[in-house]
Amino acid sequence: MTTEQNIKIIDSLYGAFSTGDMPTVLGLMHPEIEWNEAESNSLADGNPYISPNAILEGVFARLGANHEYFGLKDVEIHGMNESKVLATLRYDAKVKATGKTYNAQAAHLWTLNDEGKITNFQQYVDTKKLADSEM
Repeated sequence: MTTEQNIKIIDSLYGAFSTGDMPTVLGLMHPEIEWNEAESNSLADGNPYISPNAILEGVFARLGANHEYFGLKDVEIHGMNESKVLATLRYDAKVKATGKTYNAQAAHLWTLNDEGKITNFQQYVDTKKLADSEM
């Protein structure tokens, strides 16, 4: 796959995520994807998540359960090489338990295989903002 093709795949993933189209999001992932939340993120307790279903249950379902809303803003996608794509963005969210909102800077490093399936994900985020919103 070319860098441009991989950028389109990741762009389509963010588009699907923004509309709640989880079957499309999960369908872009390799069956043995390795997903890592940022260190010190409360969701990192399951690192590494292996498989789309593990990510659905361990990350996405928990985000939905714990947040009144959770959105991605200002997403910019950057091709790095033929297998890696970097996305810079912000999380815009409100925690149900505390009523606190946060707008946190984040980066996502994606790795794709030759078939265009996502094989690895690494999140980088302002974990202090996330932790402060949970207290």
